[in-house]
Parts: sequence; C-alpha cells; structure tokens
Amino acid sequence: MEIKQHALAGVVEFIPRVFGDARGAFFESFSARVMEEAGVRENWVQDNQSRSDKGVLRGLHFQRPPHAQAKLVRVAQGRALDVIVDLRRDSATYGQHVQVELDAQRYNMLYVPVGFAHGFVALEDDTLFLYKCSGYYQPSAEGGILWNDPGLNINWGIDNPKVSDKDQILPVLEGFESPF
Repeated sequence: MEIKQHALAGVVEFIPRVFGDARGAFFESFSARVMEEAGVRENWVQDNQSRSDKGVLRGLHFQRPPHAQAKLVRVAQGRALDVIVDLRRDSATYGQHVQVELDAQRYNMLYVPVGFAHGFVALEDDTLFLYKCSGYYQPSAEGGILWNDPGLNINWGIDNPKVSDKDQILPVLEGFESPF
C-alpha cells in the first residue's frame, strides 16, 4: 500500500495495490499494521455509508470532544472531492484545508484525524461514500463550519451544489471557538 503524507500534520492518504484480471479486482481495504506504520493508531468502532448523486455536498462536519471522531474515508462507487479543514487551535496550519479526489477506480482512502472538519461533494451519480469512525455518533456533539466560507476559499469545483438546510447555516471560521 502506498502511503502519502499531506501538508497538514497527521493527514494521510492510503493508495492500495490493486490486483486485477478479467474477473475483476482485489485489494486490501484496511490493515491495522499498515495504518500504524503510517502513524495512524485508532480503535475503529463504527462504519457509515452514504449515497449521493452528482452535485450533493455534505459538510463541513465534526463532533466535539469528548465525542470527537477520527475518520478513514473512501469511495466504493463513483467519485468525490473530499475536503478537510484543520480546526486544531495550536496547529501551525489552523484554518487550512486539503482536498483529495477519492474514487472507486483508484480505491484510495483518506485518514482524517480528530480536530478536522470534513466534507465532500459527489462528482458522479450514485457515489457511495464509506466512513470508518473512531467514535460513535453523538447528535449533541455535532458541529460544523460553513462549506462556502469565503475565508476558507475552498474550490469545490462545482456550481450550485445541493446542500442541506442544516449545512447552509453553519458558522464561518472567523470568530469560531474551536473545541480542539
């Protein structure tokens, strides 16, 4: 498995070796040993899946401590532009973001540490997005940052995304009291 460290400390992309032939393809989608070698040490407790049509944007979400979650995300079908924003107050990269295109053809995965807001936009219809989480979902701990916050200057690469009413009213980063 190829391991790619990103510019924001702790963010890791995993690109598995894929073995394909006329029957299809096989790859290792999770290895605790490989993750640990890359510095990722999590006790994964919950898997989530969402299906989105092209243009659906979800995010930017996080859970506040003590229910904060790290995530290992990938696309099982389709493609998505994944975006994470550093919300760690003491980080030299606070407020900066990383974008990674996840797709079912490359089988790549992105590790999102605790302390980051996470979101994605589906680039194809019927995109299946998988989340492995280090903590259980806790509704009272939900938080987020506005997906189109001008201070973040995120290029989502799409005009007029479909965004939930809840995600349209999240706060901007300026003046935000980060819980991390």
